[in-house]
Amino acid sequence: MEFARAMVFKVISAYWQELDKDTPETWKLRDLPEEIELSALSMEAEFLASSIGVTTAKLDLMDAGYALGLLYTTLMPNATRARTGAYYTPPALCERLLDMAATAGVDWRTARILDPACGGGAFLSPVVRRMAESLKGLAASEVLKSIEKRLQGFEIDPFAAWMSQALLDVTLGDLCRKAGKRLKQTVRVCDSLDQDLAEDEFDLVVGNPPYGCTRLSPRLREKFHRSLFGHANLYGVFTDQALRFARPDGVIAFVTPTSFLAGEYFKALRGLLGKEAPPVSIEFVKERKGVFSGVLQETLLATYKCGSVAGNGKVSFLSQRQDGRIKRKSAGSFRLPKDPRQPWLMPRSPAHCELVRKADELPYRLADYGYKVSTGPLVWNRHKRSLRNRPAKGRYPLVWAESVRTGGEFSFRAEKRNHQPYFEPSEDEQWVVTEFPCVLIQRTTAKEQNRRLVAAELPADFIRKHGAVVVENHLNMIKPLNGEPKVAPATLAALLNSDVVDQVFRCINGSVAVSAYELGALPLPPPESMEEIEKLVSAQAERQQLESAVERLYGNKAA
Repeated sequence: MEFARAMVFKVISAYWQELDKDTPETWKLRDLPEEIELSALSMEAEFLASSIGVTTAKLDLMDAGYALGLLYTTLMPNATRARTGAYYTPPALCERLLDMAATAGVDWRTARILDPACGGGAFLSPVVRRMAESLKGLAASEVLKSIEKRLQGFEIDPFAAWMSQALLDVTLGDLCRKAGKRLKQTVRVCDSLDQDLAEDEFDLVVGNPPYGCTRLSPRLREKFHRSLFGHANLYGVFTDQALRFARPDGVIAFVTPTSFLAGEYFKALRGLLGKEAPPVSIEFVKERKGVFSGVLQETLLATYKCGSVAGNGKVSFLSQRQDGRIKRKSAGSFRLPKDPRQPWLMPRSPAHCELVRKADELPYRLADYGYKVSTGPLVWNRHKRSLRNRPAKGRYPLVWAESVRTGGEFSFRAEKRNHQPYFEPSEDEQWVVTEFPCVLIQRTTAKEQNRRLVAAELPADFIRKHGAVVVENHLNMIKPLNGEPKVAPATLAALLNSDVVDQVFRCINGSVAVSAYELGALPLPPPESMEEIEKLVSAQAERQQLESAVERLYGNKAA
């Protein structure tokens, strides 16, 4: 970290000097706090850092701030960046989120604003610019006084906090010179999760909170227990804390992963948001790669209104133009489920609007069909000693995800590296054995793939031939609850492999995982309506016939 900080400090120093050289009054760069340690730089590194700083001064202010933040996180040790969840937001997305906040009711002239994880100032800098522009006509000293009273940033990394304050100095440089004084310290070095504000409630809590699983202390776990289910994720806990920071009618505007929309670990958080601050607008970032450096998760921008009643929220999609600007396309509206803890079904493209509306009216789930979902029991690398490469007495076929083929075909195979086709369970491994037919479905698929749901029936005759099988944990198993289910496994597999149900799943899922929880929440047609599908499956009908039949069941003609 000392090297990363030393390099970025040198870059910012050169950046500041380059900007300051043509001003009538030279101002000194804000001092670095004494507790921040910097490593010594070689002559070559100092020259490189100075060159980067001079070049950065030629950029637009917002682009320069983002470039400096990106440089800092890129130079961080990988373990530090992963632990702190430090990923800075591109300027165009910052501006879009602030536009959404204004639409949700934020008045830049009067609002008290907090970024609880302000990093290098990606949000504070454009926020302070909007605040200053909204007060044009007032004396510079009055504008500065108003901003100092209403703007706050929290940041746990003291160097990032210094960066953020320095960029605020650059952003308000002309205003400060007119007022004849510097901006007061507005960024506090602290852990946001430890803060308990009594009266300092904010009209807007905005930012890009850190991402990643975290282990909370017993005290913090108790503090945030209302929004936790299982392990804690930093951005979920920051969202809970934002509700505490915001006024009863305040706005929260966050950039986060999409995983909270459906994952079981976030069901308590969804319930809390639905009760206290329903979403006003959600905008999905279409590109998963290349928008946030080092981030592969799907991302969204969202605004929430505290104290409001859940209604029809707006959904849009954002894509980045070649010139860096944002292109926005509306996808209609959504409404939260009656129990907001359940996965939030919402359009993921404009074509999904009508499909979502129809699916939202279907109360049936896999449990109504007579099924439950669980993960394949075998974690193979914990049981390597029992893997075998040929059949024998006491051995069973080991079913890997590659055996479930696109198109609904089950084809027993084990062709990938380290995959063996058979498993010989020891006496204490009998629990991994499956002796009944079920539907298998791949557990990991990405939105870029043609299909998110890849399912196949595990045929009864295959089990009879081998006595039993062992299913590996990269597959989900959709198993009969008790006795005979209302819908046959082959019919269910055909339904799940349809284009319509694949699109419905995309409107629920928020990650690359096809979880048992989300499958259990998938809206399905009435069980009794599946007779036509069963007849078509039995007759080995053409795929298009099956697709048309499923479209009719969902009342959808353009899935």
